[in-house]
Amino acid sequence: MSATLPSEVLEALEAQQIELPSWAFGNAGTRFKVFSTPGTPRTPEEKISDAAQVHRVTGLAPAVALHIPWDRVDDYAALSAYAVDHGLRIGTINSNTFQDDAYKFGSLTHVDKAVRQMAIDHHFECIDVMHQTGSRDLKIWLADGTNYPGQGDIRGRQDRLADSLHAIYERLGAYQRLVLEYKFFEPAFYHTDVPDWGTAYAQVVALGERAVVCLDTGHHAPGTNIEFIVAQLLRLGKLGSFDFNSRFYADDDLIVGAADPFQLFRILYEVLRGGGYGVDSDVAFMLDQCHNVDDKIPGQIRSVLTVQEMTARALLVDRAALTVAQDSGDVHTANGLFMDAFYTDVRPALADWREQRGLPRDPLAAYAASGYADAIIAERVGGTQASWGA
Repeated sequence: MSATLPSEVLEALEAQQIELPSWAFGNAGTRFKVFSTPGTPRTPEEKISDAAQVHRVTGLAPAVALHIPWDRVDDYAALSAYAVDHGLRIGTINSNTFQDDAYKFGSLTHVDKAVRQMAIDHHFECIDVMHQTGSRDLKIWLADGTNYPGQGDIRGRQDRLADSLHAIYERLGAYQRLVLEYKFFEPAFYHTDVPDWGTAYAQVVALGERAVVCLDTGHHAPGTNIEFIVAQLLRLGKLGSFDFNSRFYADDDLIVGAADPFQLFRILYEVLRGGGYGVDSDVAFMLDQCHNVDDKIPGQIRSVLTVQEMTARALLVDRAALTVAQDSGDVHTANGLFMDAFYTDVRPALADWREQRGLPRDPLAAYAASGYADAIIAERVGGTQASWGA
């Protein structure tokens, strides 16, 4: 069934902003192959230009996240101004302590104090970037861990991580946050130093109120109830941001909702239920995807539209009726209220919503007709294409 969206739903959708990752516009692949495509950006400026196309046709993506050193430039203030000229702002700054040889046995958890300081200094550099770009969030994901039982002192690594994070946290400005991301495996396979939301929570709660957790929807074991984690972190006041993507098997980084749109719907319902959405919420929505075999800009357009669609469906859940059904033990009515909202086709109403705001009814068709793809293929000849890991 399709629906005309109530005014309160339309009003709530006005608050939605979804941050785009700069690396999603570069070449990507698996551990076996990175595929190159014509028109791929060669500079951070060209990534921003591509990100601007997503916002131009959707009105949903006014910020772009940077990854250091992949997006390192000489003048970050100029890069920030370039983003503003393209209708965007610089968002989250993502650190990288997983590609240097020195980090083979860990970065912030390494037994060698010099290596730990090297990793801490890198985060200090990222904080300097934040000051120059006006960014609020420093996001930390660590590849630290071990492959074999007995390889490392699991408890000692947690102690060293806590010390390293404390040093980074103390360097933050008054308006800035440390956002700690977790992942249960890869590239470490026996144990990962930040494998789950509980470990991330334990580390950030020890730091202070401006340290929070990032939840990547692809970073969980099969069968994990992600919406439960969302509810818990919101309840505890420690959900800082999302990295939205989709997975069939592991950390696949596919277009969000591609594998299980109902899961995305359930997650967003708990976000709404827990106060994690809207102008009064500090929870940041961001994509974290790699488009291996599909075109990058259309992939990001599809992704932000999917998040908006599932948000609209989640907003349609009759919470008052649901509470009555839950409190009375009416299992089927409660489940039916969820399913009715999920199965509602909100796409025509969202097309109307875009049209009323001067946006194209069909953003993918509008982008295809814009000629932008042909233009960048013709212009971006020579140089080194951006790709995962560079």
